[in-house]
Amino acid sequence: MGGMKMRNSLILPDRPLLDSRDVSRIREDYERFREGLPERIETYLLETYGLDVSARYGLRAIRNPFGKASGQLSLNVRQVQEDCRARLGFVVLKTVIAEDADGRRSMEEWAVKETRMVVGKITGKETGETGWNVTWQGRGWHGSFGDYLAFFRKALDIGREHGTVIVPSCKYHLPGGEAEEFRLEEYEYTTRRLHGVWRESGAEGPLQMEKDFSPTLAGSGRARQQCAVLRWLREVPVKIKSSLPPGEIVLGIKLMNAMFADEFQIGALRTLIEGSFTPPDYIIYANRLYDQTREFAGKIGAAYGGPDLSRRNLRMLTLLRKLELAEGLARPIPPLSGTGNVCTGKMALEYALRGVKSLQMHTIFQKPAGAYGMRKGAKTERALHDLYFHPEHGLVPWMLHLRHAEEIRNPEGVTSFMDITEWYRDRGKNWFLEQEG
Repeated sequence: MGGMKMRNSLILPDRPLLDSRDVSRIREDYERFREGLPERIETYLLETYGLDVSARYGLRAIRNPFGKASGQLSLNVRQVQEDCRARLGFVVLKTVIAEDADGRRSMEEWAVKETRMVVGKITGKETGETGWNVTWQGRGWHGSFGDYLAFFRKALDIGREHGTVIVPSCKYHLPGGEAEEFRLEEYEYTTRRLHGVWRESGAEGPLQMEKDFSPTLAGSGRARQQCAVLRWLREVPVKIKSSLPPGEIVLGIKLMNAMFADEFQIGALRTLIEGSFTPPDYIIYANRLYDQTREFAGKIGAAYGGPDLSRRNLRMLTLLRKLELAEGLARPIPPLSGTGNVCTGKMALEYALRGVKSLQMHTIFQKPAGAYGMRKGAKTERALHDLYFHPEHGLVPWMLHLRHAEEIRNPEGVTSFMDITEWYRDRGKNWFLEQEG
């Protein structure tokens, strides 16, 4: 386990192990880049610090591990342009609601326009840590499917110009019980139309997309039925992938945090990995918690994030990797993309040490302007400035810490993000096997 000690389910210590030269250089860069990041930040990090931040989102190579999660911040062309110019690794577009050829949507209640969004501090119930949280009304894309396809087409063009991966997100019909059938016409029509735009845009390879199990489902009657949830996880990947010829889709399943104990959450992960005839190509883990007593906009029950979300996610990922290392899984774990309270570079590495190869973020892009270190510019670039260079919790100091404390470096002395995601297999193996659960 090297120099690491577990504390409150975290792997990294309170402070990074750095020499004085690194400390001074990071502080200088943090101050210097308050007015704007270098044009090719990844090249700068490699040449200056010997850090390779290239990563993978699903099966795709990306220039850095940071992406924008589906939501209110990825629903128009201007937002996508800002994200691509800021050099995000990938952008997941707002979740569209599946429909059939006649425009019927069985999940119509999820196509609600956002009318209010509140950003503020939140205190974790588990540890008393403070963090940021966004509470909002609304769920999926509220416009027409035709408008979404046009937006998807424009976003693909922008992403290709700037080297940012663009992916659509979709919510499909979910039956409430064993007797109810899946609305396959919605699966087939929606998936084929998205695939058509992908092909027409000149995008290479198969359509890559996400299926979103929304956190709002955690507050619905559907999600209270454990058997129904497990059925979705077994069957939904098959329904989506069979809508297209073999090899024409790379599917990511974005898993929700269900309102049940940890044992059910691990069981849900195992069902998704082992129980489906056609498992997903990658997994996004895991969005939002749900509080049945939380009040927002005159309603009782709301999704939330913050420290409790990341703690639960990291705990579940630790147990999942322990199962893998103990040869307790019947199938390999698909590539993982992490989401949930990723507001610092240090938190990104907590996920990476558990084998997560990219990070999806939302809340960090919504903080008040004064909460960022950068003095001007779009919030995406301001967020990246803190994610990389913050002297106490940025990616740069903590990747350098892993170089010194865990000797994560290649023969050329370069420490890579992707090598960090393999730590759990070798030097970190005993740490995982020793965890309870």
